[in-house]
Amino acid sequence: MENIQTAGSQHHEPEFNTKPIWRTFWILLGITLVELVLATIHLKTGFPPKYVLNGVYLILTCAKAFYIIAEFMHLRHELKNLIMTIAVPATLFIWFIISFLYEGNSYKNLRNRYDRHHLEMSKEKAPAAEGEHEGHEPAAKKPGAAE
Repeated sequence: MENIQTAGSQHHEPEFNTKPIWRTFWILLGITLVELVLATIHLKTGFPPKYVLNGVYLILTCAKAFYIIAEFMHLRHELKNLIMTIAVPATLFIWFIISFLYEGNSYKNLRNRYDRHHLEMSKEKAPAAEGEHEGHEPAAKKPGAAE
């Protein structure tokens, strides 16, 4: 009777494959190093221009974000419909942020141009604080000091 094995007595350890984890690590490290190299080159030479560099950063950061989502949220192995259920609203959310930033900037520019009160207030000098003379800055107060 000792040699009889029941179906529940067999214990099988699942194999854990670390290869995908290391692949993800190296890909994310590579993208980050490219960003750092571009920043270093820009600081030392001024090339590429800042607006180009910002665009490259945006693209590389989105690539990292989508790769992280695919790997750690396991979307890479899901059905296409589930992926689209998450990707389309994420894309719309990005569009939402960009459109609100654009509209906010437009409002700011129109306000600066057409609001007379705002225009007058922006040209008016601020009144000098006590103890402040032209060319001199007021002495810094220490935290906790009595006034």
